[in-house]
Amino acid sequence: MKLLVFGGTKFLGRGVVDAALARGHAVTLFNRGQTNPGLYPDVEKIQGDLKGDLVALEGRTWDAAIDLDPTQLPRFTRRRAETVEVDHYVFVSTISVYSDTAKPIDEESPLFDPPDPEPEEFDPEQYGGLKVGSERVVQEVFGERAAIARAGLIVGPHDPTDRFTYWPRRLAEGGRVLAPGDPSQPVQLIDARDLGAFLVHLAEQQIGGVFNATGPAEPLTLGETLERIASDADLAWVDDQTLLDAGVGPWMELPLWLPGEEYAGLLRADISRALAAGLTFRPIEETARDTLAWSLEAGEQRPTLTREREQELLAGR
Repeated sequence: MKLLVFGGTKFLGRGVVDAALARGHAVTLFNRGQTNPGLYPDVEKIQGDLKGDLVALEGRTWDAAIDLDPTQLPRFTRRRAETVEVDHYVFVSTISVYSDTAKPIDEESPLFDPPDPEPEEFDPEQYGGLKVGSERVVQEVFGERAAIARAGLIVGPHDPTDRFTYWPRRLAEGGRVLAPGDPSQPVQLIDARDLGAFLVHLAEQQIGGVFNATGPAEPLTLGETLERIASDADLAWVDDQTLLDAGVGPWMELPLWLPGEEYAGLLRADISRALAAGLTFRPIEETARDTLAWSLEAGEQRPTLTREREQELLAGR
């Protein structure tokens, strides 16, 4: 298969390209050449600005395109979709398109309305609506030849955030580990390599439709997740209200912790449609092990809960 990838050298993009190359496909990358430009030296690269001139794509054909949506604005998605000549188009969206996140969600759940007018620059406050706008553009241009993958929490090696990496790193250090909230809280996450393989699979099989692409296949709780990452960890569970009263920030400061019901549906997305289409998952232990190895080698530290702050919260417990 001749596969065009928009982006392709950062996190999820690496998962896509690695899966495509492993399956013997001929990959072309279209990006600015600024992120990890030395990756994939044997892969064709077309340098260009996805917000600018796409003339380099004209006159070329591919079997499929995978659009990682580096620009985040529907008008740029439209330009890509209308310019490229492909048989199938796979677009990466998000479960943040759902407007009622207090309830369990499936692909038919209510969506945000796209902002009107569209902002000049990407506005994170309008993220869900902008993604809805881009989804509709792709569906308008390609119809049944379009696949929309609504991702949730993407994790694994090369993650530029610390939304999961914190836990393999912290648990590997040992000692008493602050575990947040309710151990029965659901957890849905997907390794970027598994999501990348699924996107390539959708392109290979020319599967159309909309898919919630989070996971895992066997739903885990937060307690089970932490225990499977480090079975001998000394977990000290601290209730939601205590942490909130102490000013601890859910999700970003203390990853995987999402108290309350406002966003509970994001942890209970129905992925049965994606499973039927071929989405598969590696064990959480493998994702944690590989993420830890990469993190230690990269030596990166991010603004998640500090050890000093953790010990303050555990004092007297």
